[in-house]
Amino acid sequence: MEYFIGFIVLLGVLIFVHELGHFGVAKFFDVKVLKFSLGFPPALIKRRWGETEYVLSWVPLGGYVKLLGEDPESDEEIAPEELPRAFTSKSLPARMAIIAAGPISNYLLALALLCAGYVAGLPVLLSHVGKVVEGSPAMQAGLKEGDRVVAVDDQPIWRWDDMRQIIEKRPNDQLQVTVERNGLRTTLPVTPALSEDKDAFGRPMGRIGVIPSGEKVTLGFFAAIGEGCRFTWYLTGLVFETLAKLVKMEISAKALSGPITIAQASGESLKAGLYSFVFLLSFISINLAVINLLPVPILDGGHLLFFLIEAITRRPVTGKAREIATQLGLLFIIFLMVLVFYNDIHRIVTEGWDLRPR
Repeated sequence: MEYFIGFIVLLGVLIFVHELGHFGVAKFFDVKVLKFSLGFPPALIKRRWGETEYVLSWVPLGGYVKLLGEDPESDEEIAPEELPRAFTSKSLPARMAIIAAGPISNYLLALALLCAGYVAGLPVLLSHVGKVVEGSPAMQAGLKEGDRVVAVDDQPIWRWDDMRQIIEKRPNDQLQVTVERNGLRTTLPVTPALSEDKDAFGRPMGRIGVIPSGEKVTLGFFAAIGEGCRFTWYLTGLVFETLAKLVKMEISAKALSGPITIAQASGESLKAGLYSFVFLLSFISINLAVINLLPVPILDGGHLLFFLIEAITRRPVTGKAREIATQLGLLFIIFLMVLVFYNDIHRIVTEGWDLRPR
């Protein structure tokens, strides 16, 4: 039940916020919205309020907002008195704003949730050493239990994660680790050993053999907002790094996951607690924002690409060129969906339902 509830809530929130972004900005520019749909047919519930039909459908893998005159290739008949409210009648900046509003809304959702999490009391793990592993590089360098790491290679440190990230990326490189001990600071040369563990991109990681003390701090309001913004930016960097490595083929396409994995992760995070679920929701929302802005026809980024070409050429992209581009975009999305479903099913068959790394 946790998997089902987590998946429906997660996708429902993401889709609703995305489509609400399109809807709200369209209303701002006085574009007539014909339909606001969550999910894909068949329809479960239909209601009309004002000029818009609101639909809740059975297939919770997307949604859409239908605007008057949104397709320049359509034979849709528009009454003369409604022409000023058609999407195609609006200025190019207005149309671009309406299309971009969906992904931007998803990104702002992630930012708001992460900031709210820290404001609500999500603690930050401090860089205090709780234990030094026997025979480890840290012990050989002279680190001791109770030390507080304040800098690595002159880079100020106070979060455990900041120290961990630097060390993991620098196996076999000597680091100058500055610690505070009994009110005094000292700098110790430490060379991270190469770990058997791999990071999310399959790269070897460095380890020095220290375990955190578990000491945490709850941030004040403005510091919490700053931490939420910093962490949002960090997750955004991870998404872009993953995309870049996929393009360079440094990551196998087998690493891509789909709705089944999202359902599993949402259920596990929901069982782990509210903070865990909010983190997952935020991370997937950032992914959705970035992916939707890719210049692939039928995605929001593809529409923005057409508008950019229109801005340069002073005429809209229509006719055969738009039709072929849209068909190629659709084929790409279908191929991607088949691939991620295959990856999900193959992983479950070969590794089981558990998502924990082996």
